[in-house]
Amino acid sequence: MPYRSTEFTQGQYYHIYNRGAGKSRIFFIEDNYRYLLKLTQGYLGKYGVSVIAYCLMPNHYHFLLRQEAGEPISKFINVLFNAYVQALNRQQGRTGTLFEGRFKHVCIDDWNYLSHLCRYIHRNPVKAGLVSKPEDWAYSNFREWIGSRNSALKDDEFIKTHFPNPEEYRAFVNDWQDEEKNMGKIGKYIWD
Repeated sequence: MPYRSTEFTQGQYYHIYNRGAGKSRIFFIEDNYRYLLKLTQGYLGKYGVSVIAYCLMPNHYHFLLRQEAGEPISKFINVLFNAYVQALNRQQGRTGTLFEGRFKHVCIDDWNYLSHLCRYIHRNPVKAGLVSKPEDWAYSNFREWIGSRNSALKDDEFIKTHFPNPEEYRAFVNDWQDEEKNMGKIGKYIWD
């Protein structure tokens, strides 16, 4: 595939997402999710990336990231998912592509949409019918946002700035009527 011509900029926010080829699974067992999160945590410092929000779904993923260093986020994503796919292929005895082409990305240039995008990402498992509440899905950082789990895969400063009260964020995420109302505004930043 040709080289990605997009410039990734230090200090900028990016919605990074992709899905399995043919909408097929990218996580086959629980350990696959945990392994990707462990890899993510291991590469964050090396590539100067902050995780704002994420959700790993059976056949796709969403990350909202901020590029902290001059190293482009694309390098972080490429290294992360190359390592994941190689390990998954060995484990599953499979070959070939896992994803539907290169990862997609959108630069989030409007502060108003950041919180709505976080809500969209955290509500993904509820919308897909996998769980009834966002906190029931172990493979997003919603639990970190509401203070019921601690991990390095969150940006405390971002969370405190936008939603200093965890219960306020929980209520915001669970307000699905407001989410539907704002889908038209954030539609260019997401896909289903």
